[in-house]
Amino acid sequence: MVAKKVEIITKSHKEGAQAVKWSCDGSPEFTIENVEKADRGSDIILYIDDDCKEFLEESRISGLLTKYCSFLPVPIAFGKKKEWKDGKQVETTEENIINDTTPLWTRKPSELSDEDYKGFYRKLYPMSDDPLFWIHLNVDYPFHLTGILYFPKVKSNVELNKNKIQLYSNQVYVTDSVEGIVPDFLTLLHGVIDSPDIPLNVSRSYLQSDSNVKKISTYITKKVSDRLQSIFKNDRKQFEEKWNDLKIFINYGMLTQEDFYDKAKKFALFTDTDKKYYTYEEYQTLIKDNQTDQNGDTIYLYTNNKEEQYSYIEGAKNHGYNVLLMDGQLDVAMVSMLEQKLEKSRFTRVDSDVIDNLIVKEDTKGETLEAGKQEAISCAFKSQLPKMEKIEFNITTQALGENATPVMITQSEYMRRMKEMANIQSGMSFYGEMPDMFNLILNSDHKLVKKIIEDEETACKAELTPLQNEINSVEKRRDELKEQQKDKKEDEIPTSEKDELNDLDKKWDDLKNKKEAIFTAYAGNNKIVRQLIDLALLQNNMLKGEALNNFVKRSLELI
Repeated sequence: MVAKKVEIITKSHKEGAQAVKWSCDGSPEFTIENVEKADRGSDIILYIDDDCKEFLEESRISGLLTKYCSFLPVPIAFGKKKEWKDGKQVETTEENIINDTTPLWTRKPSELSDEDYKGFYRKLYPMSDDPLFWIHLNVDYPFHLTGILYFPKVKSNVELNKNKIQLYSNQVYVTDSVEGIVPDFLTLLHGVIDSPDIPLNVSRSYLQSDSNVKKISTYITKKVSDRLQSIFKNDRKQFEEKWNDLKIFINYGMLTQEDFYDKAKKFALFTDTDKKYYTYEEYQTLIKDNQTDQNGDTIYLYTNNKEEQYSYIEGAKNHGYNVLLMDGQLDVAMVSMLEQKLEKSRFTRVDSDVIDNLIVKEDTKGETLEAGKQEAISCAFKSQLPKMEKIEFNITTQALGENATPVMITQSEYMRRMKEMANIQSGMSFYGEMPDMFNLILNSDHKLVKKIIEDEETACKAELTPLQNEINSVEKRRDELKEQQKDKKEDEIPTSEKDELNDLDKKWDDLKNKKEAIFTAYAGNNKIVRQLIDLALLQNNMLKGEALNNFVKRSLELI
């Protein structure tokens, strides 16, 4: 590919052998002739094409040799070693051997120290941190496999850590793309595997159906899970210290490979907001008594941001609940999977509802605020919510106790999780386009909310009373007409009645708009309404730009 002509001059080791030169210019024709050669062996001579002169550069040749020949089982000499002399590099008489003929994976683990393994890792990946630990592979039957797999520090980006396992066949480098040879999640590991039993130069689909490849894949998965289990069992403290680095690797394996989940569930850990670690079984035992709802479901409360959801976490702790910290890249997917795996279990983010609704122990009493007051205060607060792109609010009132927060914001667990899953699963992009849905919950027991209700009722009474009487009159007549038409077919209803009902509907809409305008005008002059809204937004990191600036000004005025 890079030469316009290739010559091979070769002589056998046999007594009296004749040296021969083979020559070809890339066409189907070639020549063979006898030549003189003093020593046994072969010389391969490439006459490099004009457009491939880069392959005559020492650095280019050195790079190719380093990549493909670093561990060949026979010594490879690349010129002579150099040394500094009189301010410049000069060649010595010693041959420059560029490869290690007995790499670490060909030696016995009993001969090697931890520093040997770390040194080999640094040789393979010069710019990387030291690995967490490693596995030395050595199998003779039913297939041949040797190698060393390292657990790197993987914290966030899965893709950037792939294609780091180097595949060799009898110490000859083949590729660093081992998908199809090892399970997908194991491509996060670094290191070397060497096997003459892996077929080369075939399609990936063929590899995945090859019996030896399947056995090798199963074996490596087992060795990985056994090693993790061993570390967890023999030195749990060390395992917990390394959990943040191991977490994304183990979670990825559990999500993508069923048999790995069955093994990993014994040593996979939950971390709570107090930095305590639990196995799945230990945590279930911890929370099952206090965090089981009226339907017998165990509720796993979690946060994905300790700082932003601090007040919600504290509220849960004050109820005696434990809150998990699930802020990893794959935790959204893990939550959905664990709900299917763990019997009668449900995961709920701690800010998805008021604390009493997160784990419902018994049927709660209905809304205590009468309909008219509920409508008035809901309209007042809704009118003062800032306009935010792709964000919608639903206003509700609940009796949460006089010591609870007057206004709080929650987000539906289902919709939020669907939107988060849309970020990592392309097939769910529909949810990603939907607006974020939040609940603004008004605590009707809090003194500030009570005061607003009373003030609003007093301030709006003069305008509202005649308007409400007119609304009641319209509703009464409209209900009478609907009752008369209830059992009639469309063509049996007189046109006059249809027209009257349409007029009443329009009038009712108009009156409702006027009513809402009264509440809006009141709320616009009540700084406490907007202050409570902004405090709730601020608590959820949703108050920014001009709205934040106005909040600061208003706070100073109120002080």
